[in-house]
Amino acid sequence: MSASSSAENAALAKKIVGILKRRFGEIPWWPGDTDEVMIGAILTQQTRWENVEQALRLLKERNLCSLSALCAADLPDIESAIRCTGFYRIKARRLKVLAAFVTDTCGGVSVMDTIPTEELREGLLGVNGIGEETADSILCYGFARPSFVIDSYTERLARCGGITTHRSGLKPLFESILAEDPHVYHQTHAHIVEYAKEWCTKKRCKGCRIMALNG
Repeated sequence: MSASSSAENAALAKKIVGILKRRFGEIPWWPGDTDEVMIGAILTQQTRWENVEQALRLLKERNLCSLSALCAADLPDIESAIRCTGFYRIKARRLKVLAAFVTDTCGGVSVMDTIPTEELREGLLGVNGIGEETADSILCYGFARPSFVIDSYTERLARCGGITTHRSGLKPLFESILAEDPHVYHQTHAHIVEYAKEWCTKKRCKGCRIMALNG
């Protein structure tokens, strides 16, 4: 990619971030503790957040909403609580693997909190069922690390706004134009999700301010 293309993509990303910040301002987003965030990051794969919230409530009611509890739990008990999220058997196994990684391999959340971001990200990506989006969600929301989350909503808005970089380049692109502050990352990602739910999922392309950037 040429220097001019990189500069144009950065300028467009800044415009998108600015439009969304003016539209939404400060919004609350994922206030759970680190264990809950990691569990939620697995449960949210291929489902709506409302289903995740229901599953988290059930896990809490059954005293299973912690990684140590999941380590000790039987798979059928986990599956029963998270059935509403879909692919519940796969997700239950992924939760067990993640819980073992955190408690046994890493030595707990407090130890993970001392691991440098890139090293921790590499470790998470080595866990079965954790891809880049899930790993970055855990880092950003669970450990307050400046690791921007790229999901399908982010990619869609980037394309609609005229950004031409490949998906693999979106993370460094947004990180290059945002302040290196986890709260800024939280809010920007939250803005993207809320805007996409409001416009993209309803196919309201006409009148979209992001698409107007690419006019």
